[in-house]
Amino acid sequence: QVQLVESGGGLVQAGGSLRLSCAASGSIFSIGAMGWYRQAPGKQRELVATITVRSNTNYKDSVNDRFTISRDNAKKTVYLQMNNLKPEDTAVYYCEVEAKMGLTSPLITYWGQGTQVTVSS
Repeated sequence: QVQLVESGGGLVQAGGSLRLSCAASGSIFSIGAMGWYRQAPGKQRELVATITVRSNTNYKDSVNDRFTISRDNAKKTVYLQMNNLKPEDTAVYYCEVEAKMGLTSPLITYWGQGTQVTVSS
């Protein structure tokens, strides 16, 4: 089994910064793509940013130039640096990790428990 532990959420004023972390642990053979999603009250979960094994990145248009996703493969951790935060960034942020538990095991998607980010105006 794979466990994901998120940290770094909180309350910040508009224009401020936060850094989210998501560490994977358990019986992991290899990790594939990693990403961050968010869900605001009354809205569907949406993609924020993803990063491939080769560190190719993809961002939601509204966070491009403000958010940066990165990964540390040795630590099995993905990060989301969020700068110039806006009230509309308020949401529960979830990390997503693709992982295999063995050489011939399927690639399975795992989700973190979510961390609240609240941006006040």
